[in-house]
Amino acid sequence: MKDIALISGSSHPELGEKIAKYLGIVATPAKLGKFSNQETNVEIQKSVRGKHVYILQTSCGKANDNLIELLIIIQACRFGSAKKISVVTPLLMYSIPFELKRQSVIEESCICSDGEVINHATLGYKSWEAKPGKLVTSLIEAAGADHLIAMDLHEPEYQGFFTVPVDVVYAEPVIIDYIKNNVPNYQNAIVVSPDAGGVKRAASICNKLDLNFALIHNNSSSTASRSSNTDNDSNCENASSTALLISDASINGSYLIGNVENRPVIMIDDIGISGHTLVTASNLLQKNGCVNIYAIVIHGCFTENSIKLLENSPITKIACTNSIELSDSIINCKKIDIIDASVILGETIRRTFNGESVSHLYSRDLYN
Repeated sequence: MKDIALISGSSHPELGEKIAKYLGIVATPAKLGKFSNQETNVEIQKSVRGKHVYILQTSCGKANDNLIELLIIIQACRFGSAKKISVVTPLLMYSIPFELKRQSVIEESCICSDGEVINHATLGYKSWEAKPGKLVTSLIEAAGADHLIAMDLHEPEYQGFFTVPVDVVYAEPVIIDYIKNNVPNYQNAIVVSPDAGGVKRAASICNKLDLNFALIHNNSSSTASRSSNTDNDSNCENASSTALLISDASINGSYLIGNVENRPVIMIDDIGISGHTLVTASNLLQKNGCVNIYAIVIHGCFTENSIKLLENSPITKIACTNSIELSDSIINCKKIDIIDASVILGETIRRTFNGESVSHLYSRDLYN
């Protein structure tokens, strides 16, 4: 491929090598490191003049260092007269919602100007928390990026923070391939979303594989659960046969909408951090008589504690993509499989470079 350059940041050099191999090119060498005062040092060691440059940098780990390094690489390419700069962030920095990490409530009382004491905790007032997503997108644009490629954004509205074009990559094709090759008797499986937020993602996969669908709904009232489940399942053609069956068994207010008895289960989630969502869901599914539980997570941001939690859970097998650089504890865990996302990222780069359709990658016709 002529007039294309791929620069891999220090966040995930192995993924950069795999993408370069898929594209049939040699990655542009860059010297990345820090000065003695710990400021980031970037030297691009080959000319990018007149080229369409793709810069690979992902989040997790040293997210702040990765972000600053990305901004400096972008600026270096801009000053180096690159024709176009596309940023490839499999996991966009600061795109994980704060609620997934921690929520806090102000316990202190506040004295108003008239002397009245108001207890914010009593009122249910949540402490103000910075939401840096818009700031990060503005910095990426200000540095000189012309285009962004991100993978499976937890909140799709992040695209609206950018004024430059954004292509969202979905791991769906490689997930479907993994299911076909690694889940025994997958034709008889039930695709499960562990929460209401992941319904659209799980429903899309169950449609392409012609499987049935179930949902774990977190609500302490079974009546409320019965009244709210049908709206969430409208995207799944096969959901109608299971959506009205709500299990009597529950765990911590979570109910299963659907029937998994004597069937293998495939859970689909986008981000794994604490592991509590998957473990709670797997306990509920086991309680409802499923045979085996296979969990697939797109961004495996697991901690040491969450890996131990998952190892002791009823989950048969867990798979996550290599969208971030995975720790040794994840790679060495016998219960975890790694799904290579370099193919879908590399193909997206190839298509955007050649002006071809990206959405066609997710057409149902490809799976029939």
